[in-house]
Amino acid sequence: MKKISISETIKNASPNIKLGVISGNVKFEKNNKSLWQEIKFEEKRISDLKIETIKDIPQIASSREAYRALGKEPARYRLSAEALMRRIIKGKSLYQISNIVDVINLSSIKTGYSIGGYDLSNIQGDILFDIGKKDEDYEAIGRGKMNIESLPVFRDDIGAFGSPTSDSVRTMITDKTSKILLIVINFGGHKNFETDLQLISDLIIRYCSGEDVVFEIL
Repeated sequence: MKKISISETIKNASPNIKLGVISGNVKFEKNNKSLWQEIKFEEKRISDLKIETIKDIPQIASSREAYRALGKEPARYRLSAEALMRRIIKGKSLYQISNIVDVINLSSIKTGYSIGGYDLSNIQGDILFDIGKKDEDYEAIGRGKMNIESLPVFRDDIGAFGSPTSDSVRTMITDKTSKILLIVINFGGHKNFETDLQLISDLIIRYCSGEDVVFEIL
């Protein structure tokens, strides 16, 4: 397991923060019919919600509070979990990318947590959860250059590679990915976190042929 630490700046903005770290070996598939059936079932549950109530879900509310404490407007830089739920309520389905990415998105809407999903082979050295520097950006998946100044971000020896809003192209999951690192961001220190991490781990095992899947809470 990679060494991961949280900066004092993040801890001051979000004193109850916990990170759930999951790693394992996986097999890439372009699509998985059984997985997509479960996604459709979960989409039906989410679609019954009202869009204005999403921000009140405890896991999302605490994340939005952390963004504001760091000086970032959560309505402009939406958390990935919130963005996925809003998409469903607007009548759109989740993106169908691959079994690994789809499991991450399913896990996010099931638990309410924003989840960073990375190809472990593309992360160099230890990881620090910190904030973006002045004028800092990276190539975000599906967004192009994204300004990450004051956003909570994960860094390795090369630089920033992920945030609860959007992860970077550099460490994204592809058809070459065989070992993954997931970081589940619990800004509010909410209860039953271990249960949620076990749920996500089980989904990886079930739909991604996951082996040696382990998790820990930081």
